[in-house]
Amino acid sequence: MSIYEESLIYHSSGRKGKIEVVPTKPVATQKDLSLAYSPGVAEPCSQIAKDAMLAYEYTAKGNLVAVLTNGTAVLGLGNIGPDAAKPVMEGKGILFKKFADIDVFDIELNAANPDDVIKACIMLEPTFGGINLEDIKAPECFYIEEELKKKLKIPVFHDDQHGTAVISGAAFLNALEFVDKKIEDMKVVFCGGGAAAIACANLYIHLGVRRENLTMCDSKGVIYKGRTEGMNPYKERFAVDTKKRLIAEALDGADAFVGVSVKGIITKEMVAKMARDPIIFAMANPEPEITPEEILEVRKDAIIATGRSDYPNQVNNVLGFPFIFRGALDTMASAINEEMKMAAVRALAQLAKEDVPEYVSRAYGNQQFKFGREYLIPKPFDRRALLFIAPAVAEAAMKSGVARKTIDLKHYREKLESFLGFSYTAMRFVKKQVRKAERDMGRKITLVFPEGDNPKILHAAKIIRDDNIAEPILLGKPDRINAQIERLGLGDALDGVQIIRPSMSEHIAPFSQKFFEKRMRKGVTVTSAEVLMKQHNYFGAMMVETGLADGLIGGVSQSYPEVLKPALQVIGAKEGQTLAGIYMINTKKKTYWFADTTINVEPTAEELVNIAVTTAQLVQGSAGVEPRIAMLSFSNFGSNDSKANAPVREAVKILHERYPNLIVDGEMQADTALRPEISAESFPFNKVAGDANILIFPNLHAANIAYKLVWRLGGVEAIGPILVGMKKPMCVLQRGSDVTDIVNMASITAFDVYNNRATAKK
Repeated sequence: MSIYEESLIYHSSGRKGKIEVVPTKPVATQKDLSLAYSPGVAEPCSQIAKDAMLAYEYTAKGNLVAVLTNGTAVLGLGNIGPDAAKPVMEGKGILFKKFADIDVFDIELNAANPDDVIKACIMLEPTFGGINLEDIKAPECFYIEEELKKKLKIPVFHDDQHGTAVISGAAFLNALEFVDKKIEDMKVVFCGGGAAAIACANLYIHLGVRRENLTMCDSKGVIYKGRTEGMNPYKERFAVDTKKRLIAEALDGADAFVGVSVKGIITKEMVAKMARDPIIFAMANPEPEITPEEILEVRKDAIIATGRSDYPNQVNNVLGFPFIFRGALDTMASAINEEMKMAAVRALAQLAKEDVPEYVSRAYGNQQFKFGREYLIPKPFDRRALLFIAPAVAEAAMKSGVARKTIDLKHYREKLESFLGFSYTAMRFVKKQVRKAERDMGRKITLVFPEGDNPKILHAAKIIRDDNIAEPILLGKPDRINAQIERLGLGDALDGVQIIRPSMSEHIAPFSQKFFEKRMRKGVTVTSAEVLMKQHNYFGAMMVETGLADGLIGGVSQSYPEVLKPALQVIGAKEGQTLAGIYMINTKKKTYWFADTTINVEPTAEELVNIAVTTAQLVQGSAGVEPRIAMLSFSNFGSNDSKANAPVREAVKILHERYPNLIVDGEMQADTALRPEISAESFPFNKVAGDANILIFPNLHAANIAYKLVWRLGGVEAIGPILVGMKKPMCVLQRGSDVTDIVNMASITAFDVYNNRATAKK
């Protein structure tokens, strides 16, 4: 089946199209209805009538964008009309929502006359916080945008022009770092003559390209002064006094080519005559002006970008428009100006120089990306673009005077993290606590990694160092680890990191003796102790036990028991406590903690009590929220006297007696724990009252099944398992954990180090 056939099925199956409207407020009761509509809605209407800007406070206007077209230049299909343009506009809408949480109404106008488009937009202004013009042919698109910018007080952005300009501009800035040329000396040939090419030329001039070094071409050749064929006022601005008439002549000795035109307009022979290290951005879609393969046949020194995802350096507008609008909307900007576009360019260029997250590599078949000639701009699936571009645009809006709302940029960045998933917000708090803890301790927290040569561990170690979470200690053969560090390009980041080969360590003898003394009545001999201590997991655990490291993290390439068993034998569980594995489950609105998900098969009442208390301590300490504990079962508050419920019922009784200030209740069903209306109607005595954030399961079967079902089917994020109950901090990772998981667990383990020390002092 071809991609075109698959696309037809994709668009027509189930609910037709790609979008729907979803309410953001409850409409479940008579009171809800009276607030949503009559009579309650009259009050926000009255307030807005007094001050139109209050529409941003009481309606969705501030997060609503019109994606608007008249269908005169749709993709590479041309003037196919507004009806045929609708699938593209819907697609644009889901990209706004997916990447920046911006709501969209797509609007297709039956308006070939550009003045009609302008009138329609003026009439629609009260509805929207911004307008994204799309797929409108040149030169009408220039006129429409210019007029709307004069007449509207909301941002208007023609993405076909400025999106390509912003993204390619970022790539151009980064490409300059590899060619040893100054931007003011670059001779640049633009090819297209339409919306995107002219916008690119304008933006490159703002970046520093001199107008006298710029040549614009279209399908008829060089745009020169005095030319009459195929000209318009917008092309006329780029007409140059030259004898060159053909694009081949313009490219002779040129430093860069920026194409947004048609397939085959330049040839290998033309490319061969360009200056050294030519920058060639062949961005025509679906087929570039010349393919990368053809370029490399004649110019191995070329730096290449295209508009296609199957080549390096894809210039994809999704890297720009969602985040530019996000920054504009959040400052209630009256326009998107040059300062805001330039801020987006520089932010995007900077992001390309950051380490690439593992989730991006996974999205591209586990390819590894690093800033260089074949990685000048981030990939479209790099979610951090929101955190880089939107604040930069917002700051530029405020500095340039078009913002009607001033925002605190530090808090704004933190708010944006919630768009990327609640895990970002939750882990930001934990990392902040860890940095404070290290300041209080007056030294770095040290974490030992038994799998020291694992690439994921090494990438995580870099981030852990960079983010001041802890100082990593790597176990393994130094030559092998150093070779991996060099191969991964982490030499500077991990310079001076401590690497220990257990079998060659001076600590083997004392560690072996100590382990023998611990386990000599459990079948361990002096010889077997020495053999075990040469194993990384045993050696790492003994480093923690003897204070040579503060915590241990392992398991990315091993089974859970392979890491846990040595730790239990060397470190052991806290006396009187129960070892338990806890998962932090992050939904869009709230974080929950599930326990015990990994250790206790059929816990006793006392064990359930211990699990509940230690989980509450974890939540209070690391998340800074009040624990609200639901002890779960298949029945509610004694409605079934099955023996299976006895441990939970007894645990609740003990918790109420020993910890009267703890908010805990049960036994209860999961919906009773999570739905306030159920408790209000049937169980008014419920201390948790349907607002639990800690769920304690009756056994391992229920807990493990529940968290995996929620994780895989519920669209939530899961962090864990967080191991509690050990004498000293350690973490057993899930096999196959990615770099972000490792960093998150390192943060939690580092905080546990500080918590343990603070508790010991008390």
